[in-house]
Amino acid sequence: MWGIFGKEIKGFFSSLTGYVVMIVFLTLNSLFMWVFPGQMNVLESGYATMESLFAIAPWAFLFLVPAITMRTIAEEKRMGTLELLYSRPVTELQIVIAKFLSSWSLVLLSLLPTLVFFWSVYRLGSPPGNIDMGGTWGSYIGLLFLGGIYTAIGIFASSVTDNQIVAFILAVLLSFMMYLGFDFLGGLAGTGKLNLLISKFGINHHYNSISRGVLDSRDLLYFVGVIVLFLLSTRLVLQKNKW
Repeated sequence: MWGIFGKEIKGFFSSLTGYVVMIVFLTLNSLFMWVFPGQMNVLESGYATMESLFAIAPWAFLFLVPAITMRTIAEEKRMGTLELLYSRPVTELQIVIAKFLSSWSLVLLSLLPTLVFFWSVYRLGSPPGNIDMGGTWGSYIGLLFLGGIYTAIGIFASSVTDNQIVAFILAVLLSFMMYLGFDFLGGLAGTGKLNLLISKFGINHHYNSISRGVLDSRDLLYFVGVIVLFLLSTRLVLQKNKW
């Protein structure tokens, strides 16, 4: 399994995919946080906060993560190399987990340079360090898990087709539905308990909850549960294709 993991990581950085994803992600956030005028500009807002990053990142990931995952299985199917993986002493689930972990690792790597933004905002506080640490680290954890869900969805989308473009579009649509679709459906149901119940099925509800700095076990279970659901669905697709 770890051999597949290493192969995927090398594949990302032997092509432009890994570098482009990280550069685009960091450039987008840098422009909105420090260059473009408006409420998201840290210097203009007058507050030492990372809210701009945590508002932009879910939307950036919505397109960048599918760009990472679209080739993971679709390319193997198109090239006919998926059968070679089946011949190795690994199960379908191990293949899925290896590809998931390698793609998720790239998402994590794209987040690490944003710690420079955190340090900058930390120093800009009056006095320095006057920043909501709980909310900041909670949002980082939320982003990491959100990226994990997007990654699991992208792996699933890549498993149902041998066309990378189709896999990309399907992953974007499914990720958007999981992120905001349930909020929209809840809004149609009006206000009250039904609206809240439907919204709890969506990522946005739990992402906003964990971003407050409180690690609620219900939010963590939601993120882990959705990731596991899509990974097991991918395994079923591979098993079906195998036979």
